[in-house]
Amino acid sequence: MLTVLIVDDSKIMRAIVKNHFDELGHDCTYIEADNGFNALQQLGTHSVHLVLLDWNMPQLSGIDFLKKVRAMEQYKNLPIVMVTSESARYNVVEALKSGATDYIIKPINARNFREKISKIDFTKVRPDNK
Repeated sequence: MLTVLIVDDSKIMRAIVKNHFDELGHDCTYIEADNGFNALQQLGTHSVHLVLLDWNMPQLSGIDFLKKVRAMEQYKNLPIVMVTSESARYNVVEALKSGATDYIIKPINARNFREKISKIDFTKVRPDNK
């Protein structure tokens, strides 16, 4: 079973992301966080296979969360997909250079979401067991 951490300050957006992931048919459990700081706490207490991450959030932004997580050795292979309305090319480049696995622009296109998530080989993801 996969554990997916969905990080977005909008409860509605977290539900939308969850629905898109449900359509992929993976057997999974969801953990939610409303900002990057809370996401770090969740990551520290759960074994996570995938993070779906918004950019703009209070307390700790998605890009800052991404940079902090990528600086930790135990999470270097954790798939982190940005799911954000930040569509400027420089934002995409910054996220990918900072270690994002992929980048999905809101509003979410179901086919695009499916294509990007299907590239992730979950058989190779070994979450840090808590």
